[in-house]
Amino acid sequence: MQKAGLLRGVFTRVWKSVRMASSGGARRDRLANKVALVTASTDGIGFAIARRLAQDGAHVVVSSRKQQNVDKAVKALQGEGLSVTGTVCHVGKAEDREQLVATALKLHGGIDILVSNAAVNPFFGNLMDVTEEVWDKILDINVKATALLAKAVVPEMEKRGGGSLVIVASIAAYSPFPGLGPYNVSKTALVGLTKNLASELAPKNIRVNCLAPGLIKTNFSSVFWKDKAREDSIKEIMRIGRIGKPEECAGIVSFLCSEDATYITGETVVVGGGAPSRL
Repeated sequence: MQKAGLLRGVFTRVWKSVRMASSGGARRDRLANKVALVTASTDGIGFAIARRLAQDGAHVVVSSRKQQNVDKAVKALQGEGLSVTGTVCHVGKAEDREQLVATALKLHGGIDILVSNAAVNPFFGNLMDVTEEVWDKILDINVKATALLAKAVVPEMEKRGGGSLVIVASIAAYSPFPGLGPYNVSKTALVGLTKNLASELAPKNIRVNCLAPGLIKTNFSSVFWKDKAREDSIKEIMRIGRIGKPEECAGIVSFLCSEDATYITGETVVVGGGAPSRL
């Protein structure tokens, strides 16, 4: 009887562990001791990505243009017991990009992961009305800064024997949002940048992939969902029938940075609730 009781106890503990794992209650540290930089990561999708990478074992350096936002994000994530630090980084400024890399090297001795998430959109209207200044700002921040960040981190990844870059684009790369012409173009360019970097960096054991979110409920996208009528019309083109959550992007990024994705590079994963994107 005692032996049967012990066996039942063991079986119960094992079954509970299986149920927790299948429901997300337990997660293996698939990014244990990896060092990750995440830009624009104090809110929205970037914040959710930073949290998930840290939950999966990485040491994460978050960044934002404003110190108060960095402090708030770091406090929140450290309060969850996660290995997170932060620094101010305006990705359009060379000195800030250098500081971001230097922070990771000083604190953790290397870099394994870069998630380039920073983007701007200062324009809404017809493409023919876009000024040269607007084109410069959008392409500088959304595209050029990503390429220059990659250039800065690749030598450090090489020292570690490889690494993973994830570039955050948008479903707008495939299905342009009305009124956001320059933004759409910049996101299409990021898909092309992903392909080019993946090809060039594969011999260095550095994988480069792209995340293309659809409509995700963030402050950045609020113009599309704060108005109920507009939100309802957008939902009609989504097979899932709702707006996404930042956390629904984060797990994909963690996967792409992990050993589970070592044979994936140059790809773009659309997280768009079934909205039309491509064949």
